[in-house]
Amino acid sequence: MADLKGTDLHHTDEEDVERNEKLEGTKNMFANAAAATDKEHKMTLWQGCKLYPKAILWSVLISSCCAMEGYDISLVGNFYAFDPFNRKYGVQGADGTYQVPARWQTALSNGAQCGQILGLIVNGLATERFGYRIVILGCLIWLTGVTAIFFCAPNIQTLLAGEILAGIPWGVFQSIAISYAAEVCPVALRGYLTTYGNFCWGWGQLVGIGVIKSQFGRTDQWAYRIPYGLMWMFYPPLIIGIYFAPESPWWLVRRGKLEAAKKSLLRLTSAKSDPTFNADETVDMIRHTTELEQDITSGASYLDCFRGVDLRRTEIVCMLWATQNLAGNTFSNYSTYFFEQAGLTGQIPYDFAMGQYAINMVGTFGAWFLMTKVGRRNLFIGGLCGLFITLLVIGFVGLVPESHKHSASLATGALMLVWAMFYQCSVGTLAFSLVAEMSTRRLQIKTVALGRAAYNVAAIISNVLTPYMINPTAWNWGNKAGFFWAGSCAIVLVYAYFRVPEPSGRTFAELDILFERKIPARKFKTTQVNAFDVALHHQIAEDKPEAQITHVERV
Repeated sequence: MADLKGTDLHHTDEEDVERNEKLEGTKNMFANAAAATDKEHKMTLWQGCKLYPKAILWSVLISSCCAMEGYDISLVGNFYAFDPFNRKYGVQGADGTYQVPARWQTALSNGAQCGQILGLIVNGLATERFGYRIVILGCLIWLTGVTAIFFCAPNIQTLLAGEILAGIPWGVFQSIAISYAAEVCPVALRGYLTTYGNFCWGWGQLVGIGVIKSQFGRTDQWAYRIPYGLMWMFYPPLIIGIYFAPESPWWLVRRGKLEAAKKSLLRLTSAKSDPTFNADETVDMIRHTTELEQDITSGASYLDCFRGVDLRRTEIVCMLWATQNLAGNTFSNYSTYFFEQAGLTGQIPYDFAMGQYAINMVGTFGAWFLMTKVGRRNLFIGGLCGLFITLLVIGFVGLVPESHKHSASLATGALMLVWAMFYQCSVGTLAFSLVAEMSTRRLQIKTVALGRAAYNVAAIISNVLTPYMINPTAWNWGNKAGFFWAGSCAIVLVYAYFRVPEPSGRTFAELDILFERKIPARKFKTTQVNAFDVALHHQIAEDKPEAQITHVERV
Protein backbone atom coordinates (compact mmCIF):
# COMPACT_ATOMS: atom_id res chain seq x y z
CA MET A 1 0.00 0.00 0.00
CA ALA A 2 2.86 2.34 0.94
CA ASP A 3 4.66 1.52 -2.33
CA LEU A 4 1.55 2.36 -4.34
CA LYS A 5 1.17 5.66 -2.53
CA GLY A 6 4.77 6.57 -3.20
CA THR A 7 4.26 5.86 -6.89
CA ASP A 8 1.24 8.20 -6.99
CA LEU A 9 3.18 10.98 -5.30
CA HIS A 10 6.04 10.58 -7.77
CA HIS A 11 3.61 10.78 -10.67
CA THR A 12 2.04 13.92 -9.20
CA ASP A 13 5.44 15.57 -8.84
CA GLU A 14 6.19 14.93 -12.51
CA GLU A 15 2.87 16.44 -13.51
CA ASP A 16 3.59 19.51 -11.38
CA VAL A 17 7.01 19.95 -12.99
CA GLU A 18 5.53 19.61 -16.48
CA ARG A 19 2.71 21.97 -15.58
CA ASN A 20 5.11 24.58 -14.19
CA GLU A 21 7.35 24.34 -17.26
CA LYS A 22 4.37 24.80 -19.52
CA LEU A 23 3.17 27.73 -17.43
CA GLU A 24 6.60 29.35 -17.54
CA GLY A 25 6.81 28.88 -21.31
CA THR A 26 3.38 30.43 -21.84
CA LYS A 27 4.29 33.33 -19.55
CA ASN A 28 7.40 33.99 -21.62
CA MET A 29 5.39 33.82 -24.84
CA PHE A 30 2.89 36.40 -23.55
CA ALA A 31 5.70 38.70 -22.39
CA ASN A 32 7.53 38.42 -25.73
CA ALA A 33 4.34 38.87 -27.76
CA ALA A 34 3.38 41.95 -25.72
CA ALA A 35 6.85 43.44 -26.20
CA ALA A 36 6.81 42.82 -29.96
CA THR A 37 3.30 44.26 -30.27
CA ASP A 38 4.33 47.39 -28.39
CA LYS A 39 7.36 47.84 -30.68
CA GLU A 40 5.18 47.51 -33.79
CA HIS A 41 2.78 50.13 -32.50
CA LYS A 42 5.65 52.57 -31.91
CA MET A 43 7.50 51.78 -35.16
CA THR A 44 7.57 54.61 -37.70
CA LEU A 45 7.64 54.15 -41.45
CA TRP A 46 11.35 55.00 -41.63
CA GLN A 47 12.18 52.60 -38.80
CA GLY A 48 10.21 49.89 -40.57
CA CYS A 49 12.12 50.49 -43.81
CA LYS A 50 15.47 50.27 -42.00
CA LEU A 51 14.56 47.12 -40.07
CA TYR A 52 12.75 45.30 -42.90
CA PRO A 53 14.59 46.29 -46.13
CA LYS A 54 14.88 42.67 -47.27
CA ALA A 55 11.18 42.06 -46.66
CA ILE A 56 10.41 45.07 -48.86
CA LEU A 57 12.56 43.71 -51.69
CA TRP A 58 11.14 40.18 -51.51
CA SER A 59 7.58 41.50 -51.37
CA VAL A 60 8.18 43.78 -54.35
CA LEU A 61 9.62 40.85 -56.30
CA ILE A 62 6.63 38.58 -55.65
CA SER A 63 4.13 41.39 -56.31
CA SER A 64 5.78 41.85 -59.71
CA CYS A 65 4.06 38.63 -60.77
CA CYS A 66 0.87 40.72 -61.02
CA ALA A 67 2.46 42.72 -63.85
CA MET A 68 2.14 39.72 -66.16
CA GLU A 69 -1.64 39.82 -65.93
CA GLY A 70 -1.65 43.58 -66.52
CA TYR A 71 0.55 43.02 -69.58
CA ASP A 72 -1.79 40.41 -71.07
CA ILE A 73 -4.94 42.43 -70.33
CA SER A 74 -3.33 45.35 -72.14
CA LEU A 75 -2.55 43.15 -75.16
CA VAL A 76 -6.00 41.59 -75.40
CA GLY A 77 -7.90 44.86 -75.10
CA ASN A 78 -5.74 46.79 -77.56
CA PHE A 79 -5.20 44.04 -80.13
CA TYR A 80 -8.85 44.45 -81.20
CA ALA A 81 -7.87 47.73 -82.89
CA PHE A 82 -4.61 46.29 -84.29
CA ASP A 83 -4.88 45.43 -87.99
CA PRO A 84 -2.33 42.53 -88.19
CA PHE A 85 -4.06 40.79 -85.27
CA ASN A 86 -7.50 41.29 -86.80
CA ARG A 87 -6.36 39.91 -90.15
CA LYS A 88 -5.15 36.74 -88.46
CA TYR A 89 -7.93 36.09 -85.96
CA GLY A 90 -10.84 38.21 -87.23
CA VAL A 91 -13.35 37.98 -90.09
CA GLN A 92 -13.75 40.27 -93.07
CA GLY A 93 -16.72 42.63 -92.96
CA ALA A 94 -18.81 44.07 -95.76
CA ASP A 95 -16.55 47.13 -95.93
CA GLY A 96 -13.47 44.95 -96.49
CA THR A 97 -11.94 45.50 -93.05
CA TYR A 98 -11.18 42.73 -90.58
CA GLN A 99 -12.57 42.59 -87.05
CA VAL A 100 -12.63 39.99 -84.28
CA PRO A 101 -16.35 39.19 -83.77
CA ALA A 102 -17.90 40.61 -80.61
CA ARG A 103 -18.70 37.14 -79.26
CA TRP A 104 -15.02 36.16 -79.48
CA GLN A 105 -13.92 39.44 -77.89
CA THR A 106 -16.21 38.65 -74.97
CA ALA A 107 -14.98 35.03 -74.86
CA LEU A 108 -11.30 36.06 -74.75
CA SER A 109 -11.88 38.63 -72.01
CA ASN A 110 -14.01 36.31 -69.89
CA GLY A 111 -11.94 33.19 -70.59
CA ALA A 112 -9.09 34.60 -68.53
CA GLN A 113 -11.55 35.59 -65.79
CA CYS A 114 -12.90 32.02 -65.59
CA GLY A 115 -9.39 30.61 -65.40
CA GLN A 116 -8.57 33.07 -62.62
CA ILE A 117 -11.54 31.93 -60.54
CA LEU A 118 -10.28 28.35 -60.79
CA GLY A 119 -6.75 29.48 -59.92
CA LEU A 120 -7.99 31.40 -56.90
CA ILE A 121 -9.80 28.37 -55.48
CA VAL A 122 -6.76 26.15 -56.09
CA ASN A 123 -4.51 28.73 -54.44
CA GLY A 124 -6.59 28.68 -51.27
CA LEU A 125 -5.90 24.96 -50.93
CA ALA A 126 -2.37 24.64 -52.31
CA THR A 127 -0.63 27.59 -50.66
CA GLU A 128 -1.71 26.71 -47.14
CA ARG A 129 -0.40 23.18 -47.69
CA PHE A 130 2.81 23.73 -49.66
CA GLY A 131 3.75 27.33 -48.84
CA TYR A 132 4.08 30.49 -50.92
CA ARG A 133 7.37 29.79 -52.69
CA ILE A 134 6.50 26.35 -54.07
CA VAL A 135 3.12 27.47 -55.39
CA ILE A 136 4.52 30.61 -57.08
CA LEU A 137 7.36 28.66 -58.71
CA GLY A 138 4.91 26.05 -59.99
CA CYS A 139 2.72 28.76 -61.51
CA LEU A 140 5.65 30.46 -63.24
CA ILE A 141 6.81 27.18 -64.78
CA TRP A 142 3.23 26.52 -65.91
CA LEU A 143 3.11 29.94 -67.60
CA THR A 144 6.32 29.39 -69.54
CA GLY A 145 4.53 26.55 -71.35
CA VAL A 146 1.20 28.37 -71.76
CA THR A 147 2.96 31.34 -73.37
CA ALA A 148 3.90 29.04 -76.26
CA ILE A 149 0.15 28.65 -76.94
CA PHE A 150 -0.21 32.43 -77.34
CA PHE A 151 2.90 32.64 -79.50
CA CYS A 152 1.93 29.81 -81.87
CA ALA A 153 -1.90 29.98 -81.82
CA PRO A 154 -3.17 29.14 -85.34
CA ASN A 155 -6.73 30.32 -84.64
CA ILE A 156 -8.81 32.25 -82.11
CA GLN A 157 -10.05 29.06 -80.45
CA THR A 158 -6.48 28.24 -79.46
CA LEU A 159 -6.03 31.77 -78.13
CA LEU A 160 -9.10 31.26 -75.94
CA ALA A 161 -7.62 28.03 -74.56
CA GLY A 162 -4.42 29.93 -73.78
CA GLU A 163 -6.35 32.67 -71.94
CA ILE A 164 -8.16 30.12 -69.77
CA LEU A 165 -4.98 28.17 -68.94
CA ALA A 166 -3.01 31.36 -68.23
CA GLY A 167 -5.83 32.64 -66.05
CA ILE A 168 -5.21 29.86 -63.50
CA PRO A 169 -1.75 31.12 -62.36
CA TRP A 170 -2.85 34.73 -62.75
CA GLY A 171 -5.61 34.00 -60.25
CA VAL A 172 -2.99 32.63 -57.88
CA PHE A 173 -0.82 35.74 -58.24
CA GLN A 174 -3.77 38.05 -57.55
CA SER A 175 -4.19 36.77 -54.00
CA ILE A 176 -0.82 35.27 -53.09
CA ALA A 177 1.15 38.52 -53.57
CA ILE A 178 -1.16 40.38 -51.18
CA SER A 179 -1.06 37.63 -48.56
CA TYR A 180 2.75 37.35 -48.70
CA ALA A 181 3.22 41.12 -48.40
CA ALA A 182 0.91 41.25 -45.37
CA GLU A 183 2.79 38.46 -43.60
CA VAL A 184 6.41 39.54 -44.08
CA CYS A 185 6.13 43.17 -42.98
CA PRO A 186 5.25 45.06 -39.77
CA VAL A 187 2.15 47.23 -39.30
CA ALA A 188 4.03 50.37 -40.39
CA LEU A 189 4.71 48.91 -43.87
CA ARG A 190 1.60 46.79 -44.37
CA GLY A 191 -0.49 49.38 -46.21
CA TYR A 192 2.33 50.22 -48.62
CA LEU A 193 3.50 46.73 -49.57
CA THR A 194 0.01 45.24 -49.96
CA THR A 195 -1.04 48.05 -52.32
CA TYR A 196 2.13 47.79 -54.42
CA GLY A 197 0.43 45.01 -56.41
CA ASN A 198 -1.81 47.65 -57.97
CA PHE A 199 1.28 49.57 -59.13
CA CYS A 200 2.53 46.36 -60.76
CA TRP A 201 -0.71 46.02 -62.70
CA GLY A 202 -0.21 49.55 -63.95
CA TRP A 203 3.34 49.08 -65.20
CA GLY A 204 2.42 45.75 -66.79
CA GLN A 205 -0.35 47.47 -68.76
CA LEU A 206 1.93 50.37 -69.67
CA VAL A 207 4.63 48.04 -71.00
CA GLY A 208 2.00 46.10 -72.96
CA ILE A 209 0.61 49.09 -74.81
CA GLY A 210 4.13 50.43 -75.39
CA VAL A 211 5.10 47.14 -77.05
CA ILE A 212 2.02 47.31 -79.32
CA LYS A 213 2.88 50.87 -80.34
CA SER A 214 6.40 49.74 -81.21
CA GLN A 215 4.92 47.29 -83.74
CA PHE A 216 2.78 49.84 -85.62
CA GLY A 217 5.12 49.83 -88.60
CA ARG A 218 4.79 46.07 -89.16
CA THR A 219 2.08 44.31 -91.14
CA ASP A 220 3.25 40.69 -90.83
CA GLN A 221 2.50 38.01 -88.22
CA TRP A 222 5.40 39.16 -86.01
CA ALA A 223 3.51 42.35 -85.22
CA TYR A 224 1.37 40.37 -82.73
CA ARG A 225 3.72 37.44 -82.11
CA ILE A 226 6.53 39.59 -80.72
CA PRO A 227 4.31 41.11 -77.97
CA TYR A 228 3.21 37.60 -76.98
CA GLY A 229 6.77 36.28 -77.13
CA LEU A 230 8.00 39.06 -74.86
CA MET A 231 5.93 37.52 -72.06
CA TRP A 232 8.86 35.10 -71.66
CA MET A 233 11.01 37.99 -70.46
CA PHE A 234 9.21 37.93 -67.08
CA TYR A 235 9.90 34.32 -66.15
CA PRO A 236 13.71 33.84 -65.73
CA PRO A 237 14.31 36.68 -63.22
CA LEU A 238 11.15 35.84 -61.28
CA ILE A 239 11.88 32.10 -61.08
CA ILE A 240 15.47 32.67 -59.95
CA GLY A 241 14.51 35.35 -57.43
CA ILE A 242 11.58 33.50 -55.89
CA TYR A 243 13.61 30.28 -55.62
CA PHE A 244 15.81 32.08 -53.07
CA ALA A 245 12.97 33.99 -51.35
CA PRO A 246 12.29 33.30 -47.66
CA GLU A 247 9.03 31.61 -46.75
CA SER A 248 6.40 33.55 -44.81
CA PRO A 249 7.12 33.28 -41.05
CA TRP A 250 3.36 33.30 -40.39
CA TRP A 251 2.89 30.24 -42.61
CA LEU A 252 5.78 28.46 -40.90
CA VAL A 253 4.31 29.16 -37.44
CA ARG A 254 0.93 27.84 -38.57
CA ARG A 255 2.76 24.64 -39.61
CA GLY A 256 4.44 24.43 -36.19
CA LYS A 257 7.94 25.21 -37.56
CA LEU A 258 9.01 27.82 -35.03
CA GLU A 259 12.78 27.57 -35.63
CA ALA A 260 12.27 27.84 -39.39
CA ALA A 261 10.03 30.87 -38.79
CA LYS A 262 12.79 32.54 -36.79
CA LYS A 263 15.35 31.89 -39.55
CA SER A 264 12.93 33.27 -42.15
CA LEU A 265 12.34 36.37 -40.03
CA LEU A 266 16.09 36.97 -39.74
CA ARG A 267 16.35 36.76 -43.55
CA LEU A 268 13.61 39.38 -43.86
CA THR A 269 15.17 41.87 -41.45
CA SER A 270 18.36 43.81 -40.89
CA ALA A 271 18.77 43.45 -37.13
CA LYS A 272 21.92 45.63 -37.10
CA SER A 273 19.79 48.70 -37.80
CA ASP A 274 17.76 48.18 -34.61
CA PRO A 275 19.53 46.67 -31.58
CA THR A 276 16.17 46.35 -29.77
CA PHE A 277 14.79 43.93 -32.39
CA ASN A 278 14.29 40.40 -31.07
CA ALA A 279 13.28 37.68 -33.52
CA ASP A 280 12.04 35.44 -30.70
CA GLU A 281 9.62 38.16 -29.56
CA THR A 282 8.21 38.57 -33.06
CA VAL A 283 7.82 34.80 -33.51
CA ASP A 284 5.98 34.66 -30.18
CA MET A 285 3.70 37.49 -31.32
CA ILE A 286 2.88 35.48 -34.46
CA ARG A 287 2.39 32.36 -32.34
CA HIS A 288 0.13 34.25 -29.90
CA THR A 289 -2.05 35.55 -32.76
CA THR A 290 -2.22 32.09 -34.32
CA GLU A 291 -3.31 30.46 -31.06
CA LEU A 292 -5.82 33.25 -30.42
CA GLU A 293 -7.37 32.65 -33.85
CA GLN A 294 -7.55 28.93 -33.15
CA ASP A 295 -9.67 29.78 -30.11
CA ILE A 296 -12.04 32.22 -31.81
CA THR A 297 -12.42 30.61 -35.25
CA SER A 298 -14.13 27.33 -36.05
CA GLY A 299 -11.56 25.96 -38.50
CA ALA A 300 -9.43 26.67 -41.56
CA SER A 301 -11.45 25.33 -44.51
CA TYR A 302 -13.38 27.21 -47.18
CA LEU A 303 -16.63 26.48 -45.32
CA ASP A 304 -15.18 28.11 -42.20
CA CYS A 305 -14.98 31.39 -44.13
CA PHE A 306 -18.79 31.46 -43.92
CA ARG A 307 -19.15 30.49 -40.26
CA GLY A 308 -19.45 32.65 -37.16
CA VAL A 309 -17.58 35.93 -37.08
CA ASP A 310 -15.60 34.98 -40.23
CA LEU A 311 -18.77 35.32 -42.33
CA ARG A 312 -18.68 39.09 -41.80
CA ARG A 313 -15.01 39.25 -42.71
CA THR A 314 -15.53 37.19 -45.88
CA GLU A 315 -18.48 39.37 -46.89
CA ILE A 316 -16.40 42.56 -46.52
CA VAL A 317 -13.49 41.13 -48.52
CA CYS A 318 -15.80 40.00 -51.34
CA MET A 319 -17.53 43.38 -51.49
CA LEU A 320 -14.24 45.30 -51.41
CA TRP A 321 -13.05 43.47 -54.50
CA ALA A 322 -16.43 43.59 -56.27
CA THR A 323 -16.62 47.34 -55.61
CA GLN A 324 -13.81 47.91 -58.09
CA ASN A 325 -16.02 46.71 -60.95
CA LEU A 326 -19.33 47.96 -59.55
CA ALA A 327 -17.84 51.47 -59.41
CA GLY A 328 -17.42 51.51 -63.21
CA ASN A 329 -13.97 50.02 -63.76
CA THR A 330 -14.90 48.22 -67.00
CA PHE A 331 -16.71 51.28 -68.35
CA SER A 332 -13.62 53.43 -67.80
CA ASN A 333 -11.56 51.11 -69.98
CA TYR A 334 -13.48 52.37 -73.01
CA SER A 335 -11.86 55.81 -72.99
CA THR A 336 -10.02 54.85 -76.20
CA TYR A 337 -13.37 54.08 -77.83
CA PHE A 338 -14.77 57.52 -77.00
CA PHE A 339 -11.62 59.24 -78.24
CA GLU A 340 -12.04 57.35 -81.54
CA GLN A 341 -15.67 58.52 -81.67
CA ALA A 342 -14.32 62.06 -81.34
CA GLY A 343 -12.24 61.51 -84.49
CA LEU A 344 -8.88 60.82 -82.83
CA THR A 345 -7.48 57.94 -84.86
CA GLY A 346 -4.17 56.17 -85.39
CA GLN A 347 -1.80 56.21 -82.45
CA ILE A 348 -3.52 59.09 -80.63
CA PRO A 349 -6.07 56.91 -78.75
CA TYR A 350 -3.19 54.67 -77.68
CA ASP A 351 -1.34 57.72 -76.37
CA PHE A 352 -4.34 58.56 -74.20
CA ALA A 353 -4.53 54.92 -73.07
CA MET A 354 -0.87 55.11 -72.04
CA GLY A 355 -1.74 58.22 -70.07
CA GLN A 356 -4.49 56.32 -68.29
CA TYR A 357 -2.11 53.46 -67.41
CA ALA A 358 0.42 56.01 -66.15
CA ILE A 359 -2.31 57.41 -63.91
CA ASN A 360 -2.78 53.88 -62.58
CA MET A 361 0.84 53.84 -61.46
CA VAL A 362 1.05 57.37 -60.09
CA GLY A 363 -2.28 56.90 -58.33
CA THR A 364 -0.75 54.22 -56.14
CA PHE A 365 1.75 56.72 -54.74
CA GLY A 366 -1.05 59.24 -54.32
CA ALA A 367 -2.98 56.69 -52.26
CA TRP A 368 0.13 56.04 -50.13
CA PHE A 369 0.28 59.74 -49.26
CA LEU A 370 -3.45 60.25 -48.71
CA MET A 371 -4.08 57.17 -46.57
CA THR A 372 -1.53 58.36 -44.02
CA LYS A 373 -3.44 61.65 -43.75
CA VAL A 374 -7.09 60.56 -43.75
CA GLY A 375 -7.01 56.80 -43.10
CA ARG A 376 -7.93 53.91 -45.39
CA ARG A 377 -11.67 53.85 -44.61
CA ASN A 378 -12.18 57.59 -45.16
CA LEU A 379 -10.12 57.58 -48.36
CA PHE A 380 -12.04 54.56 -49.71
CA ILE A 381 -15.40 56.25 -49.06
CA GLY A 382 -14.18 59.63 -50.33
CA GLY A 383 -12.90 58.02 -53.51
CA LEU A 384 -16.29 56.41 -54.15
CA CYS A 385 -17.91 59.84 -53.80
CA GLY A 386 -15.55 61.21 -56.48
CA LEU A 387 -16.28 58.24 -58.77
CA PHE A 388 -20.04 58.66 -58.34
CA ILE A 389 -19.92 62.35 -59.29
CA THR A 390 -17.66 61.71 -62.31
CA LEU A 391 -19.92 58.94 -63.64
CA LEU A 392 -22.96 61.16 -63.16
CA VAL A 393 -21.31 63.95 -65.17
CA ILE A 394 -20.43 61.46 -67.94
CA GLY A 395 -24.10 60.48 -68.07
CA PHE A 396 -25.23 64.11 -68.38
CA VAL A 397 -22.71 64.71 -71.18
CA GLY A 398 -24.68 62.09 -73.12
CA LEU A 399 -27.70 64.43 -73.11
CA VAL A 400 -26.02 67.05 -75.33
CA PRO A 401 -27.41 67.38 -78.89
CA GLU A 402 -26.11 65.10 -81.65
CA SER A 403 -24.56 68.10 -83.37
CA HIS A 404 -22.01 68.31 -80.55
CA LYS A 405 -21.09 64.61 -80.66
CA HIS A 406 -17.41 65.32 -81.36
CA SER A 407 -17.03 67.56 -78.31
CA ALA A 408 -19.11 65.19 -76.14
CA SER A 409 -16.92 62.20 -77.02
CA LEU A 410 -13.76 64.19 -76.35
CA ALA A 411 -15.14 65.34 -73.00
CA THR A 412 -16.15 61.78 -72.12
CA GLY A 413 -12.68 60.44 -72.77
CA ALA A 414 -11.19 63.20 -70.63
CA LEU A 415 -13.69 62.53 -67.83
CA MET A 416 -12.72 58.88 -67.87
CA LEU A 417 -9.14 59.95 -67.18
CA VAL A 418 -10.47 61.96 -64.23
CA TRP A 419 -12.35 58.86 -63.11
CA ALA A 420 -9.10 56.87 -63.33
CA MET A 421 -7.37 59.43 -61.08
CA PHE A 422 -10.07 59.14 -58.39
CA TYR A 423 -10.09 55.36 -58.73
CA GLN A 424 -6.36 54.77 -58.46
CA CYS A 425 -5.94 57.17 -55.53
CA SER A 426 -8.60 55.32 -53.56
CA VAL A 427 -10.65 52.24 -54.45
CA GLY A 428 -8.26 50.70 -56.98
CA THR A 429 -5.27 50.83 -54.65
CA LEU A 430 -6.77 50.56 -51.17
CA ALA A 431 -8.72 47.36 -51.90
CA PHE A 432 -5.39 45.50 -52.02
CA SER A 433 -4.54 46.61 -48.50
CA LEU A 434 -8.00 46.31 -46.95
CA VAL A 435 -8.63 42.74 -48.10
CA ALA A 436 -5.32 41.65 -46.57
CA GLU A 437 -6.35 43.08 -43.20
CA MET A 438 -10.01 42.05 -43.01
CA SER A 439 -9.45 38.27 -42.74
CA THR A 440 -7.77 36.14 -40.07
CA ARG A 441 -4.27 34.80 -40.72
CA ARG A 442 -5.58 31.21 -40.67
CA LEU A 443 -8.15 31.97 -43.37
CA GLN A 444 -6.50 34.85 -45.19
CA ILE A 445 -5.40 32.95 -48.29
CA LYS A 446 -8.84 31.40 -48.71
CA THR A 447 -10.76 34.58 -47.86
CA VAL A 448 -8.74 36.72 -50.30
CA ALA A 449 -9.22 34.01 -52.94
CA LEU A 450 -13.00 34.09 -52.44
CA GLY A 451 -12.96 37.89 -52.57
CA ARG A 452 -10.96 37.98 -55.78
CA ALA A 453 -13.33 35.38 -57.25
CA ALA A 454 -16.16 37.80 -56.46
CA TYR A 455 -14.17 40.46 -58.34
CA ASN A 456 -13.88 38.19 -61.37
CA VAL A 457 -17.59 37.34 -61.33
CA ALA A 458 -18.40 41.07 -61.24
CA ALA A 459 -15.86 41.61 -64.03
CA ILE A 460 -17.48 38.95 -66.22
CA ILE A 461 -20.90 40.56 -65.78
CA SER A 462 -19.44 44.00 -66.51
CA ASN A 463 -17.57 42.72 -69.58
CA VAL A 464 -20.83 41.40 -70.98
CA LEU A 465 -22.99 44.44 -70.17
CA THR A 466 -20.68 47.32 -71.09
CA PRO A 467 -20.24 46.56 -74.85
CA TYR A 468 -24.01 46.28 -75.21
CA MET A 469 -24.51 49.58 -73.37
CA ILE A 470 -22.22 51.67 -75.57
CA ASN A 471 -22.35 49.81 -78.92
CA PRO A 472 -24.49 51.66 -81.52
CA THR A 473 -25.70 48.32 -82.91
CA ALA A 474 -26.94 47.12 -79.49
CA TRP A 475 -28.55 49.19 -76.70
CA ASN A 476 -26.75 52.34 -77.87
CA TRP A 477 -26.74 54.04 -74.47
CA GLY A 478 -23.41 55.73 -75.14
CA ASN A 479 -22.65 58.20 -72.37
CA LYS A 480 -25.93 57.41 -70.64
CA ALA A 481 -24.27 54.21 -69.41
CA GLY A 482 -22.65 56.57 -66.90
CA PHE A 483 -26.01 56.81 -65.12
CA PHE A 484 -26.14 53.04 -64.72
CA TRP A 485 -22.64 52.82 -63.24
CA ALA A 486 -23.28 55.88 -61.06
CA GLY A 487 -26.24 53.97 -59.60
CA SER A 488 -24.18 50.86 -58.84
CA CYS A 489 -21.42 53.10 -57.43
CA ALA A 490 -23.95 54.73 -55.08
CA ILE A 491 -24.97 51.31 -53.77
CA VAL A 492 -21.42 50.25 -52.90
CA LEU A 493 -20.79 53.71 -51.41
CA VAL A 494 -23.62 53.17 -48.92
CA TYR A 495 -22.31 49.67 -48.20
CA ALA A 496 -18.77 50.92 -47.56
CA TYR A 497 -19.99 53.57 -45.12
CA PHE A 498 -21.73 51.05 -42.90
CA ARG A 499 -19.53 47.95 -43.33
CA VAL A 500 -15.90 48.82 -44.14
CA PRO A 501 -13.82 49.40 -40.94
CA GLU A 502 -10.55 51.29 -40.38
CA PRO A 503 -7.65 48.83 -39.85
CA SER A 504 -4.76 51.32 -39.80
CA GLY A 505 -2.32 50.87 -36.92
CA ARG A 506 -3.90 47.64 -35.69
CA THR A 507 -2.05 44.36 -35.29
CA PHE A 508 -3.73 41.25 -36.67
CA ALA A 509 -4.58 40.08 -33.13
CA GLU A 510 -6.33 43.38 -32.38
CA LEU A 511 -8.34 43.15 -35.59
CA ASP A 512 -9.35 39.58 -34.67
CA ILE A 513 -10.70 40.79 -31.33
CA LEU A 514 -12.57 43.77 -32.80
CA PHE A 515 -14.37 41.46 -35.22
CA GLU A 516 -15.06 38.89 -32.51
CA ARG A 517 -16.67 41.58 -30.36
CA LYS A 518 -18.80 42.61 -33.38
CA ILE A 519 -17.66 46.23 -33.18
CA PRO A 520 -19.48 48.37 -35.83
CA ALA A 521 -17.26 49.47 -38.72
CA ARG A 522 -17.58 53.16 -37.81
CA LYS A 523 -16.21 52.50 -34.29
CA PHE A 524 -13.17 50.38 -35.19
CA LYS A 525 -10.80 53.34 -35.03
CA THR A 526 -11.86 54.57 -31.59
CA THR A 527 -12.41 51.25 -29.78
CA GLN A 528 -9.67 50.34 -27.29
CA VAL A 529 -8.64 46.69 -27.13
CA ASN A 530 -6.01 44.58 -25.34
CA ALA A 531 -5.22 41.39 -27.22
CA PHE A 532 -3.59 39.79 -24.18
CA ASP A 533 -6.56 40.31 -21.86
CA VAL A 534 -8.78 38.62 -24.44
CA ALA A 535 -6.35 35.75 -24.84
CA LEU A 536 -6.46 35.22 -21.09
CA HIS A 537 -10.27 35.24 -21.18
CA HIS A 538 -10.30 32.44 -23.74
CA GLN A 539 -7.89 30.37 -21.67
CA ILE A 540 -10.07 30.75 -18.55
CA ALA A 541 -13.13 29.75 -20.55
CA GLU A 542 -11.37 26.56 -21.67
CA ASP A 543 -9.97 25.88 -18.16
CA LYS A 544 -6.36 26.04 -19.35
CA PRO A 545 -3.63 26.13 -16.69
CA GLU A 546 -1.91 28.98 -18.55
CA ALA A 547 -4.76 31.25 -17.43
CA GLN A 548 -3.18 31.45 -13.98
CA ILE A 549 -0.74 34.04 -15.35
CA THR A 550 -1.53 37.43 -13.86
CA HIS A 551 -1.98 40.63 -15.83
CA VAL A 552 1.25 42.03 -14.36
CA GLU A 553 3.21 38.95 -15.41
CA ARG A 554 1.91 39.16 -18.97
CA VAL A 555 2.56 42.86 -19.46
